[in-house]
Amino acid sequence: MSDLGSEELEEEGENDIGEYEGERNDAGERHGNGKARLPNGDTYEGRYEFGKRHGQGTYKFKNGARYIGEYFKNKKHGQGTFIYPDGSRYEGEWADDQRHGHGVYYYVNNDTYTGEWYSHQRHGQGTYFYAETGSKYVGTWVNGQQEGAAELIHLNHRYQGKFLNKNPVGPGKYVFDIGCEQHGEYHLTDVERGEEEEEEEALVAVIPKWKATKITELALWTPRLPEELPPADTLPGQEEVPGAEGGDPGEDTQLLTDVSEGENESLRAVDEDGDTIRDEGRDYNRDEFRYDIDQGNISFEEDETR
Repeated sequence: MSDLGSEELEEEGENDIGEYEGERNDAGERHGNGKARLPNGDTYEGRYEFGKRHGQGTYKFKNGARYIGEYFKNKKHGQGTFIYPDGSRYEGEWADDQRHGHGVYYYVNNDTYTGEWYSHQRHGQGTYFYAETGSKYVGTWVNGQQEGAAELIHLNHRYQGKFLNKNPVGPGKYVFDIGCEQHGEYHLTDVERGEEEEEEEALVAVIPKWKATKITELALWTPRLPEELPPADTLPGQEEVPGAEGGDPGEDTQLLTDVSEGENESLRAVDEDGDTIRDEGRDYNRDEFRYDIDQGNISFEEDETR
C-alpha cells in the first residue's frame, strides 16, 4: 500500500455505539478514559470528551491497521502514527483526519519521504529517499508529485534543476564528484510506440532527453600560506624577485600552469560534439544521463503501487 491508500480506512462514527467500558459525565456521555468495541469489529482505547474521541488514543482496525495519536472531536488531529496493513507507516502531524503538516512516511520497500504534507498529499519541501539505490530527491512537491526546483542526489553525482510531473525540464546541470560540472537542458520528447499502442492509449507519453552544452570545473578551494615579510635589510621596492637567480623568472609560473593543465585533463575531456565525457578511461555518454525509467539511473519512481 502506498501513502495514497489510507482513505479507505474509515473509523466508526460517533453514532456507532457498540460496547463501552469507561468513564462518563453527568449526562451519561462517554467522558474520560474508556474502551470501546465498535459494531464493525474495530476497537478504541483512550480519551473521550462529551461522547467523542478527544485527546490521546489508540484506534485498531479489524484489518490490522492502527492509529496511535491525538484526536479532536472524533478526528485524527495533532501528532500521530498510522500503521497500515502492509507494514508501511506515517509518523507526523494530522489535521481533520488527514496527513497535514510535517511528517515521515516509511514505505514497505524501505523508501522514505520526510517533509511537508497538505490534505493527505506530499506538498511543499520534502526529501524522498530510494532505499534500493541510495539516491534521494530533495526539493519541491506539488499535490504528491515532484515539481519545482530540486536536487536529485546519487552516489557519485547529482542533478540540479527543475522538475515537472516527476520529470526534469529545462536548464540544469550534473555535478560530478571527480570535480566537474556538465551543463545542459532537458527536452521532452514523444515516446516511440507501435500502431497497437497508439490505438489503445490516446494520451501522448513523453520522456525527458538530456542535451549537454558545456563542461566546467568546480571551484576548488586551495589553502594559501601567509606571505613572508621581506628581510629587514631589504628596502621597499627592492624585494627579491622569485627565479631571478639561477633560473628562468617564469619557471615557477610555468610549473604551476603545467600542474593545473594536468589536473584539468585528468578531470574530464569532451569530444568535438560535446556528447561524451571521459574520466580516467571511462566514457560518460550523453544518453547515459537520460532520465530513463527502465535504466533506473536518473529516474526513480516513488512507491505508489503498493
